[in-house]
This record gives sequence, C-alpha cells and structure tokens, in this order.
Amino acid sequence: MDTRLNSASPQPAPKSNTWTHVKRQLKRNIGLYIIISPAVLYFLIWHYWPMYGVQIAFKDFMPGLGIWNSPWVGFEHFERLFDAYYFWTILKNTIGISLYGLLVGIPAPILLALLFNEIRNRKFRSFAQSISYAPHFISVVVAVGILFFFISPTNGVFNSILVSLGREPVDYLAEPSKFWHLYVWSGVWQGVGWSSLIYSAAISGISPDLYEAAYMDGASKFRRIWHITIPGIVPTIVILSILSAGGIMSVGFEKILLMQNPMNLETSEVISTYMYKSGLLNTQYSFSAAVGLFNNVINFIILIIVNAVARKAGETSLW
Repeated sequence: MDTRLNSASPQPAPKSNTWTHVKRQLKRNIGLYIIISPAVLYFLIWHYWPMYGVQIAFKDFMPGLGIWNSPWVGFEHFERLFDAYYFWTILKNTIGISLYGLLVGIPAPILLALLFNEIRNRKFRSFAQSISYAPHFISVVVAVGILFFFISPTNGVFNSILVSLGREPVDYLAEPSKFWHLYVWSGVWQGVGWSSLIYSAAISGISPDLYEAAYMDGASKFRRIWHITIPGIVPTIVILSILSAGGIMSVGFEKILLMQNPMNLETSEVISTYMYKSGLLNTQYSFSAAVGLFNNVINFIILIIVNAVARKAGETSLW
C-alpha cells in the first residue's frame, strides 16, 4: 500500500509587532510605571537635560547670543583655572575637608550602630536611635544657627564657659585653623545617626546562630563583634565608602557659604563656593561651567579607581 506522507511546509513565524508589545507591557504594568515616573522625570529634568549646557565650558557664553551662537574658545577657561594663583588653595581645601570628613564620617556611624546593637532594652534603643537621627531632618541653615549658638564669641555656650573659668572668649570662625574641625564635626553630629540606620539594618541581617555558636564556644562580646558583626557588614561598609569617595570633590557649598567669612577664607574657600561666586555673583558663566566640569570629571575618575581597587581587594564593588 502506497503511503504518502504529506508534511506541511513550515510557515514562517509571524513577525512580532514591537509597538504592540510595548503597549501591552505598558498596559500590564501601568501601576509600576506611574510609581517610577516621578523619579524618572526628576533625573531627566535635573540631571540629564542640564548636560546640554556643558558645552558652554568650551565657549565664551553670551546670554544675548544663546548657547549655540556663542563663540568657541576651546580649553581657555580650563587654562585660566589651572593658572590661577588660588587654584591649588581651593583644591587643597576641597580635598582636605572631604578626606577629613571621610576619615571621621565613615567609622562614626559604624561605631554608633555597634553600640545600638548592644542595647538589649528595645524601647531605650528605639528612643536613642530617634534622638541620634533627628538632626538629619534639620535644615542646613538651622544646623549652622545651632552651631553659632554654641560658638558665638559674645554669648555662645562654649565662650560663656571659658569666661566663667577666667579665660578670654574665642572667635572660632575667625581662626582659619579651626574651620575644618567645625565643619566636619558639626556634619558628623547632623548625619551620624541617620547613617547608622543603614549599618543597623545590615547588622540585623546577620544570623543569630553565629552569635549563639560563638557564645557557646566561650567568645567574649568584643570577639563576637570583631569576628562576626564587623565581617558581616563589610560589604555595606565598602559600598557606602565607594559612594562617599565618588563625591570627594563635591563639598556642599550651602553650609560652607553660611560659615564662611573673610577671616577664614583661606581654609574655607572650596571649588563649589568658588564656582557659585564666579558663576552667579560675577556672571562668569562659561568659567563657572568649566570649573564644575573639572570637578565632576575628577569625581568620576576617583569613583572608577576606588571601585576598581575594591573589586580587586575583595568581591564587593558597585559593578
């Protein structure tokens, strides 16, 4: 019997309609897209759109001509910055304040989180944590006002104590050598509690079985902290340290500008305050843009280097 197998020739798969697929995904996840849309708009408007104006760093920007029609000057503004007599001073102040802040600001919240972890009374621990991170919600202006309340040369708390001890009052902000200490330690007071919450969350993720096993083996409390708690939060420490190092050139100008005066200018002038004065006060927009671009490029390079070092030294890195 002749049996003939008739196999249908394979039909090509229908070409997927990309736009239809996109609409289907949008319709399916519309709630998630609505939730994330404010963050996307924020970054598009405040972080990506301003990149269009970076080109004025290489132009002699004139508001009447606009960005596109302003003449190109190449690297003239960068040469002016590097040749300026004050460049190395503001660079030293920027890096010095940032490094000082990192050396104090990284271990301080770790130590505070370790202390909180050792408090066994939950109510007292919650109260102590609330008190410690409350200054984080104070504005910079109010924080500087509180600082002035303590260090004012006329009726400040510290000087009132000095006068009661028979000593002369000290104008702390008039002494350049004290500016870095005031800036860094007041920043630690304002941010240490908030930063410690991240480390407290990392500590809570460590298995209690490890502590129980160490306790059964006779390990002291210090050894349990040193060999269990600290190694357990090392990845968190590394990630936060990398992110902090990436902003080493970005010392916030608001607080420094509020604390700055002509007497401490030699140690308080940093790149951000100089950029603000050049751009907004002296209307040197192109030069200010060049200073800002230099600042951001150095930050990016430092971030890449620190991340590469962290990746080689261990298994934790941003990418």
